[in-house]
Amino acid sequence: MAQPAPNAEEGVEKLVEEYQSVQEQLRSFAALLNQLQNQKEEIERAKQEIQASSGKIYLNVGGVMVETTKEKALSDLDNRDEMLRLRITSSTKQYNELKEKEKKLAEQLTQLYKSQD
Repeated sequence: MAQPAPNAEEGVEKLVEEYQSVQEQLRSFAALLNQLQNQKEEIERAKQEIQASSGKIYLNVGGVMVETTKEKALSDLDNRDEMLRLRITSSTKQYNELKEKEKKLAEQLTQLYKSQD
């Protein structure tokens, strides 16, 4: 088996580092997407509770409980839900782009290792 030239070895190392970096970014995005999805589910549960409620509604604003209307509380939750939806869409797109980049890097690494045999 032939030893790769120093420049080829450096190229492989750079590809491996880039591949590992992309994998780390993918893990971060997966955690972020999970967190955003949990927040979205929390908002949905809060909306259901408010819609089913017939009493007073309170919001926590800066550590202080403030009375509000049902409509205002639902409107605020709808706004937060829309912001989360946009963040989830954007983050999912970035995740998919990184996944594609990871696949290409894996293919390149496979080809490099095969050519060294």
